[in-house]
Amino acid sequence: MIPCWKSCRCHDQPRHFSTAEITQVAAWNNRSEVETLTSLVIEPRKNDRQRNIRIKCPSVPCNNRSIQVAMSNVPDNAPEDCPGTQSSAAGKVAACEGCPNKAVCASGLPRAPDPAIAAVKERMANVSHKILVLSGKGGVGKSSFSACLARGLAANDQLQIGLLDIDICGPSIPKLMGLEREQVHQSGSGWSPVYMDDNLGVMSVGFLLASPDDAVIWRGPKKNGLIKQFLRDVDWGVMDYLVVDTPPGTSDEHLSIVQYLSGCHLDGAVVITTPQEVSLMDVRKEINFCRKVNLPVIGVVENMSIFICPKCKAESQIFPPTTGGAEKMAADMSVEFLGSIPLDPMLGRCCDEGKSVFEEAPTSSLVTAYKNIITKIVSYCSKNDTSS
Repeated sequence: MIPCWKSCRCHDQPRHFSTAEITQVAAWNNRSEVETLTSLVIEPRKNDRQRNIRIKCPSVPCNNRSIQVAMSNVPDNAPEDCPGTQSSAAGKVAACEGCPNKAVCASGLPRAPDPAIAAVKERMANVSHKILVLSGKGGVGKSSFSACLARGLAANDQLQIGLLDIDICGPSIPKLMGLEREQVHQSGSGWSPVYMDDNLGVMSVGFLLASPDDAVIWRGPKKNGLIKQFLRDVDWGVMDYLVVDTPPGTSDEHLSIVQYLSGCHLDGAVVITTPQEVSLMDVRKEINFCRKVNLPVIGVVENMSIFICPKCKAESQIFPPTTGGAEKMAADMSVEFLGSIPLDPMLGRCCDEGKSVFEEAPTSSLVTAYKNIITKIVSYCSKNDTSS
């Protein structure tokens, strides 16, 4: 929502906004004012597919009214004044004349729900709990946490666990799980996950590469298409938990996974951070992203909180929490703080060797911290269970 007072006529310099498309202008007294305003705000820019939006208030004084600007897609081959495929005016205005997309836009098909959502819902019907592992910051240990979370859950041999890696450009899960060089097999029911244990199946783009050193150089649409395939075409079977490891940020992969799982019950996200402010500032953005897309936040985990010397077992802070760390941030943002995980060289070695820290160091403080956090996550999911 763009507040009216930031751009109305009583200010000397109207504020300019840049967005892909205006699809709706709302919250005015009547239809004529909406149409008048709409005719004033769109100033096409010649050099790209964006609009330079100059908001004016022709007849309404400053108050609490606001203008809602929604994002919409503009095809590459569309005319300059294209209203966007998601607009109610798509295919119906003068700017659409001569556009090759006019008939499709006018039919309303681009605004219809993605049929993949229903297909994903059907495929996910037998997956009881779905957990996303997120962070706005890279290098905070999302993948290692996802791997340990999956291994920790699978320690209960009564549970069936899936681990999905949607970090398309940096798929590290095969390495962490000791599954490098494994390949995905096709069956009559779809792609088969790679099973490292009888009750732990893994899927990653890393299994589709000829070499672990191959770069995945894809734009957003191709990434989104693969994520759709992982959800719709993989035969996950009956599972208790599906853990989804994501890349850093709040972009294509995150929007895609939330959209495709919108027809299912998505338990929520576990947000990973490290103690220093340079990480926390991006994690706050991630939590706000979750709120904007109505994704519940299960809680925040502070990774690499302290360093434990493998010799003397002394503790020290490698990343000082100058602004109070993850626990204070969680309290400030009214989300659950799940716990802290120490920085232990044992974990790094296990990740490089594809081994389980739960088996290599079962009595360590590292494993204890993971078990406590996993217990809280399981408790949260049990309370929000909709499968029964």
